[in-house]
Amino acid sequence: MDSLSQIVLGAAVGEAVLGKKLGNRAMVWGAVAGTLPDMDVLGQFFLSELDNLAFHRGISHSLTATVLGSLFFGWATDRLYSSPHHAKIAMAAKAFAVVVLGFVVNFLTQIFSPGGFWPVVLYIPLAGWIFWRHGQRRYFSGSWERPATNFKGWVQLFFWGFLTHILLDCFTTYGTQVFAPFSNVRVAWDTISVVDPLYTAPFLVCLLVAARFATEDNRRRWWNGAGITLSSLYLALTVANHARVESTLEQALADQRIEHASLFITPTIFNNVLWNAVADSGDEFFLAQYSIYDEVAPSFHAIPKGYELLHNLDTDETLAVLRWFSAGYFNAVRRDDGQLQLNDLRFGTFSGEASHPDDYIFRFKLEDNGPNAPYGFEQAKGGPPDTKAEDMMMDLIERAQGIPAE
Repeated sequence: MDSLSQIVLGAAVGEAVLGKKLGNRAMVWGAVAGTLPDMDVLGQFFLSELDNLAFHRGISHSLTATVLGSLFFGWATDRLYSSPHHAKIAMAAKAFAVVVLGFVVNFLTQIFSPGGFWPVVLYIPLAGWIFWRHGQRRYFSGSWERPATNFKGWVQLFFWGFLTHILLDCFTTYGTQVFAPFSNVRVAWDTISVVDPLYTAPFLVCLLVAARFATEDNRRRWWNGAGITLSSLYLALTVANHARVESTLEQALADQRIEHASLFITPTIFNNVLWNAVADSGDEFFLAQYSIYDEVAPSFHAIPKGYELLHNLDTDETLAVLRWFSAGYFNAVRRDDGQLQLNDLRFGTFSGEASHPDDYIFRFKLEDNGPNAPYGFEQAKGGPPDTKAEDMMMDLIERAQGIPAE
């Protein structure tokens, strides 16, 4: 899931574990725990682009890291608050939290206004003022309080923060290597988009309301519990929608007499209403988009696998990683400029028909280095040519509303 969803989930978990003892600090540390597994994005600075693709949501999202990480960070946090320099360290931690929140603001800005920068520009002085007014004042007055918890409590907070993080990511299409380093199998249940406001917004509201009540106030726990309940019920709804859509698409394949070995479905971005589907029929793939509000049967479109464009399909190192990453749902196309492109079909296409190489959502550029050398690799970015983000969003909303019966 996106960073904001994981921060909210982590904060709620932190409140549930240590809220009675720490108050709002439990939410802050829970948010930190909910963010730490995604620090593997730093791999982009020291790994190749291909290796980083396999590294993300790898060992940092495993049960092994959950156990070992909770012990380490639990110990480190307990030692932090036992240090005579606790106040200075706490100030540094708060400064770090401000920076992390800035990344969230930037993330949301780029989603809703690609290329926009004013929310970030406005955030920086506002965050600085709040940090100075509340942080420095408490620091100089010596009013920092050590938390009423111990090593065990910190371990529990980080354990549940890490575990709920990887569990939430398992509901997405990208998946997580839960059993790393003993297995590189990616667990992906494909029921929710990586960004879904209906999951995050109610959860966030409940958390903010809970934070306004005193530690001993039962309404605090009630609101936090309500947020966790609502988010869990929504996840259950996505599972039900997945089963319903899968059944509908299987029936459509049968009606169209399309024999297939497997079917993969996943929701489109920002919603759980419009779904992308890809069926593997052996010689080719069949793609479809289906909204739960459609009044007509789903229609599948055949696309070639394009494997004849690739050499050493079964032995090339680059293709082996991409085959594993895409769970075998990939095809190859030749762009108009001659560039070879490989597409991860699990994430679907913008139109649902793969009408153009740029129509694929998750695509990679391959550089042919000769028959005896691995392909060069670069992840391609962007949407359909000459299409603004605002227009893409409006098209998505319109398609999600369904196709009426004729």
